[in-house]
Amino acid sequence: MEENKENLLIVDDEEINRAVLANIFSGEYHIIEAEDGMEALEIIRSGADSLSAVLLDVVMPRLSGIELLRKLSQEGLTNRIPVFLVTADSAGSTMKEAYELGVMDVILKPVVSYVVHRRVNSVVELFRARRRLGEEVERQRDQLLLQTQKLAEMGMGMVEALATAIEFRSDESGEHVHRIHDITCHLLSSTPLGDGLSEEQIKLIGLGAVTHDVGKISIPDAVLNKKGRLTPEEYELMKTHTVRGAELLSKIPQMREHSSYQYAYDIALHHHERWDGGGYPDHLKGDETPIWTQIVALADVYDALVSKRCYKDAFDAETALTMIREGKCGMFNPRLLDYFCREEPALRGYYLRNA
Repeated sequence: MEENKENLLIVDDEEINRAVLANIFSGEYHIIEAEDGMEALEIIRSGADSLSAVLLDVVMPRLSGIELLRKLSQEGLTNRIPVFLVTADSAGSTMKEAYELGVMDVILKPVVSYVVHRRVNSVVELFRARRRLGEEVERQRDQLLLQTQKLAEMGMGMVEALATAIEFRSDESGEHVHRIHDITCHLLSSTPLGDGLSEEQIKLIGLGAVTHDVGKISIPDAVLNKKGRLTPEEYELMKTHTVRGAELLSKIPQMREHSSYQYAYDIALHHHERWDGGGYPDHLKGDETPIWTQIVALADVYDALVSKRCYKDAFDAETALTMIREGKCGMFNPRLLDYFCREEPALRGYYLRNA
């Protein structure tokens, strides 16, 4: 069927020469003809992937075969399409430059039909095989990447489910982790705090924020849900959820392979650090804690203040901001605090949405 034939481009300014070559290949290919190199260049540029081969004369008006080869080589097209030089010029310099420019073969005129047929088809079949191999490698690579992504997403989904389950276990609404995610992404996207971070990085940081309290799975219910003030011993036990959370994330293979892992690990471990070094577990000061982890820390405190918990009633937003500004919940990055206070009216929308 004509429509199933591959395309072969014959470039020669002599009609008789084009006819001879067309007669050799017309049974297998759909023949496209060009009268000079300039016309051929336009055809090749507009449909390189549809061409199985190019048969190219050397001496032509406007743009010679060698000049066309130079352009095709510069544009990397000789790597994609097998080009054959068909010429009466047997000069060594012409053949040498043609091969240097990526031509697959040089066929001398007058052509012998069965010889040129065999030489062209052999190379075309090699290109077909290489293309099939490349497509198969690409298909397998895509399939492997998809499988890896599915495994990573499955692992991340399990961690998200675990994080949400922990919120319910600790007598919270289950929306806490989602609000921390939303507040973190909002501040990174809407203020200069996120300068230098791509949209994809902010998305990954948001995913990492979801798992900030995953280590609370290791805290006994009697301590996690205690209605009164924790004893010094209980408080020390509660503080271990940061280290336990980081350890848990590091032991989930799919999580380690996920692009958000570096953010999730640091957030789980350091979201209770404070600007003045008064936090835990490593007493980091200032920007020793990444800005995204500092944001999660502040969002976590704000959410705890404005939400009802088993040990307290909810504070109104103004009271919560006053407590944070006065350092009653630890010291925070002054620049971060300024942007947080500026954006706080917008952040309240996340609570109305989740109400």
